[in-house]
Amino acid sequence: MKSSITLLLSFAAFLLVNGYSVAQTMSKDELTFLTSEWKGERFPDGRPKVPDALLERAKAIGLDDAWTVLKNEGYLNQFEGGWKLIKDDVPVIGRAVTAMFMPSRPDIEKNIKDRGITKQGRKGNTNTWPIETLTKGDVYVADGFGKIGGGTLVGATLGNAIFSKTGNGVIFNGAARDLQELQNIKGFNAFVRDFHPSFLEEMVLMGLNTPIRIGGTMVLPGDLVIAQREGVLFVPAHMAEQVITTCEFVTRKDQFGFEMVKSGRYTTGQIDSQWTDEIKTNFLKWLGQHPELGTMTRAELDKVMSKRTW
Repeated sequence: MKSSITLLLSFAAFLLVNGYSVAQTMSKDELTFLTSEWKGERFPDGRPKVPDALLERAKAIGLDDAWTVLKNEGYLNQFEGGWKLIKDDVPVIGRAVTAMFMPSRPDIEKNIKDRGITKQGRKGNTNTWPIETLTKGDVYVADGFGKIGGGTLVGATLGNAIFSKTGNGVIFNGAARDLQELQNIKGFNAFVRDFHPSFLEEMVLMGLNTPIRIGGTMVLPGDLVIAQREGVLFVPAHMAEQVITTCEFVTRKDQFGFEMVKSGRYTTGQIDSQWTDEIKTNFLKWLGQHPELGTMTRAELDKVMSKRTW
């Protein structure tokens, strides 16, 4: 725990020295620099805006397949498990809005609140400030340094506020309270470390839409969040389309393979290795007979098969 807090304090010091101090949103230029691989639309603050159409498609892909695509591209630290969920059957899919909390310190909390309220027009405690920035399709991702008692970053009131803004759930490296009431919010889910009856105390917001650490992962604002029962996968925004497209192909490939093996046309070994030209031709012909699965060209098929390890 000490090393984790030391790391966070060092990062906060970097932000302060470089003028990105907190609650504190990272400058647009810096966020654009850190996410420079993203070439698409951005929010006014620089956060990558993964298109709504991709978010909708991401709801149908498997987390395991998505993890494999990222691993093949060298992204090895994108998955975090070990969560408690409000509902096992409600995935959380969307664009990350990040928040970093630290143990409170009177002088720092006073300065942050004074500036936020008097100069930035914010209201209430700092734990509500990230909620003000949320839009439809966002996922509120917060590092509460794993605090359970007194670390309840969401309860019934904030849960309803978050869901009304995003239509989505939350990912908190911390705790939640009001479990029964949160369960009653249809479509809402929370991935947290535990549940606790206490109120939030002795915590202060030290970063809003900055890079944060969730367990063994780095999360950047705008990352595509794919949270399912197995755990949470954070997909860099510029990788979102590739991950989704590849996962969609895997679904088609599996359906094709099941049919071919059952019919005896090909063996399991033939389907589960690099395909011959004959199999590729038959796959594209089969795909044409299943328009509900979408279309694919031979060039697209060759490209996705070239990196196949699944």
